[in-house]
Amino acid sequence: MIIEIENLSAPELQPYLCTNETQLYHWNEPEQGIFIAESPKVIRRALAAGYQPVSLLCERKYISGQARDIIEQVGEIPVYTADSAVLTAITGFKLTQGVLCAMYRHELPSAESLCRNASRIAVLEDIMNQTNIGAIMRSAAALGMDAVLLTPSCSDPLYRRSVRVSMGTVFQIPWGYLYDNAPDYVTFLKKQGFRTAAMALRNDTLGIDDKKFSSAERLAVILGTEGEGLKEETIQACDDTVKIPMFHGVDSLNVAAASAVAFWELRKRI
Repeated sequence: MIIEIENLSAPELQPYLCTNETQLYHWNEPEQGIFIAESPKVIRRALAAGYQPVSLLCERKYISGQARDIIEQVGEIPVYTADSAVLTAITGFKLTQGVLCAMYRHELPSAESLCRNASRIAVLEDIMNQTNIGAIMRSAAALGMDAVLLTPSCSDPLYRRSVRVSMGTVFQIPWGYLYDNAPDYVTFLKKQGFRTAAMALRNDTLGIDDKKFSSAERLAVILGTEGEGLKEETIQACDDTVKIPMFHGVDSLNVAAASAVAFWELRKRI
């Protein structure tokens, strides 16, 4: 259903103006909240993963162009449209690749269910930067992780920037929170049968190419926040600490870059 618009005053269009991600999370209470997916590629991946669209906001030229297949797929939901200049004036910013989609969230799986059939999981501790969350999700999906677990203090992977940076791969890898298992989540992981490897520097830190990691039947790779890294109690509780060898006096990598190296090297060899 194509609807021409001149402003975003209608209540059903307010999610596209909302910059408060927490409000979007609670938008549909008591049901699951909503999030905003940007760009045709990201929206297609969300639809393929079973996310239900609420509405689309689309530049007019995309209706018969890059968004044509999306509009055909979503059926009778509202498709709000105007020229690019009008939408930019309405929203205050230029649309990313011309298309936004408001979508309902899914109920997240439990940590136990995510661990059940996984041999490699990534665990994120207190990572708040949305760009890092999105980049880590993309690396996890691409480089052999079976699932991602986040501590409750982590930023939400369905925040707009994280979804965009992940290029929609956040919809392709299972993820959830350690709500019922924090703060002693390392013990929980061990009970699930995982060897726990903290990405941290310590006197007994092992190189990332140590064979005990690649040969481990089940391995949890734990990464900490950009500034302070992992909590000391987390490091102490883990089976091992892991480091990526550095050159030219560099002491560390950005956590998103480190995750890509770690996930590839620590993946389970077939």
